[in-house]
Amino acid sequence: MSIVVKLDEVLKQKGMTAKELCALIGITEANMSILRSGKAKAIRFDTLNKLCFYLKCEPKDILFYEGDAR
Repeated sequence: MSIVVKLDEVLKQKGMTAKELCALIGITEANMSILRSGKAKAIRFDTLNKLCFYLKCEPKDILFYEGDAR
């Protein structure tokens, strides 16, 4: 996939664990794992909004486009 999820890097920069973030945004650790691994096929805008709010970042800090349409 051409979209790369950089959530692990942002979590590390913010000094937050994935488990802490799950509790804040209200998603399961299993769904967070799928998102962090880049295996998610979609993300709700509501979830993206909460990620950005609690991590104090922009969507571009979490998602990166590599330029491949596969």
